[in-house]
Amino acid sequence: MKIVVLGAGAWGTALAISAAAHAACHEVTLWARDAQQAQAMQAKRQNQRYLPGLAFPPGLHVASGDMAALAADADLVVVGTPMAALRGMLERLDGCAAPIAWLCKGFEAGTGLMAHEVCAQVAPRLHSGVFSGPSFAQEVATAQPTAMVAASPRATVRDALVLAFHGPALRVYASEDIVGVEVGGAVKNVLAIATGLCDGLQLGMNARAALITRGLAEMTRLGLALGARPETFMGLSGLGDLVLTATGDLSRNRRVGLLLAEGRTLAQAVESLGHVAEGVYSARTVVQRARALGVEMPIAECVVALLDGELRAAEAVARLMEREPTVERH
Repeated sequence: MKIVVLGAGAWGTALAISAAAHAACHEVTLWARDAQQAQAMQAKRQNQRYLPGLAFPPGLHVASGDMAALAADADLVVVGTPMAALRGMLERLDGCAAPIAWLCKGFEAGTGLMAHEVCAQVAPRLHSGVFSGPSFAQEVATAQPTAMVAASPRATVRDALVLAFHGPALRVYASEDIVGVEVGGAVKNVLAIATGLCDGLQLGMNARAALITRGLAEMTRLGLALGARPETFMGLSGLGDLVLTATGDLSRNRRVGLLLAEGRTLAQAVESLGHVAEGVYSARTVVQRARALGVEMPIAECVVALLDGELRAAEAVARLMEREPTVERH
C-alpha cells in the first residue's frame, strides 16, 4: 500500500513508523508542514522533537509541500493533526479518492462538532473514519503490544486501516460506531485531567477508581444521547482508552491535572508539556454539547470550572463529594 500520514507530531510519526515497519512493506510518506523540519527528519532518520532516538524504517520517506498531490496518489491517508487543524485539512483533501482516517480526539472548539460531523460539513464526499483506542505514541513506535479501533460506516475505510496497520504488535479491531468511538476519545481526555488532579492531591486509589467509574458513566450518557451504541463504551475506545489516559504516566491530559494539583496555572501546565493536551481544548465543548442535550456530566463540569479558574483544585473535589446521594445508574 501507499500510505500518506499528514502531520509529523508524535502520533503521526509513530503510526508512520508502524506502517513502514509492517511485514507487507508498505510505502509510507510522512508529511510535515514545515519544510525545514521535513528535511531534518529525512536527513537524520528520526523525529528529534517528538520521538527522539527512534530510528525511521527504510520504507519511511519524509516530505513537505503539496499534501493534496501526495494524497491523490495514496491508497490510504491518515490525518495526524490536532482537532483544531482538522477542518482545514479536510477542506484541502476534499475530492481525494483514497480512504481517509483521522487520529485526533475531541470536539471542535466553537462548533462543538465531532470530527465526523466536521467532515460531513466541509468534505462530505470523502470516504472517512477515525483510528482510535488506548495507545501512547511512543509505545506504538517501539512496537509494544497495542490494540486500536478502526471506526467508519464505510467498510472500505475500516478494511484499509486493518490492511495498513494490523500485525503482531498492533491489533486493529473494526467498528461501524464512529459516534461512540469519537465520544470515547474526546471525553476520556477531560476525565484524565480530573484523575490527574485526584492523584496530584493524593486522594488515594479509592477516589481514583470512583472517578474512572463515574467518568465512564458520564461518557456513556453523552454517547447514547448522540446516537452511539452502548457496547462501544465497554470496549477499547471507551473503557480501554479511559483507563490508559487516566492512569498512564505518558498521558499528557493526566499530567495537566497533576500540575494543577501542584498549584500551577493552566498556562504554566500547558507550556510545560511541549505537546498538545486535547482535553484542555475540548473540555468546554464537551460540556456545552452535554448541556444542549440535557446530559449530566458533573465531573466534566468541574474540570471546566477548574480550567476556567472558577475553582481551585481542592474546591473541585469538594464540589463533587458534596453532591446529593443518588442511585447508581448510567
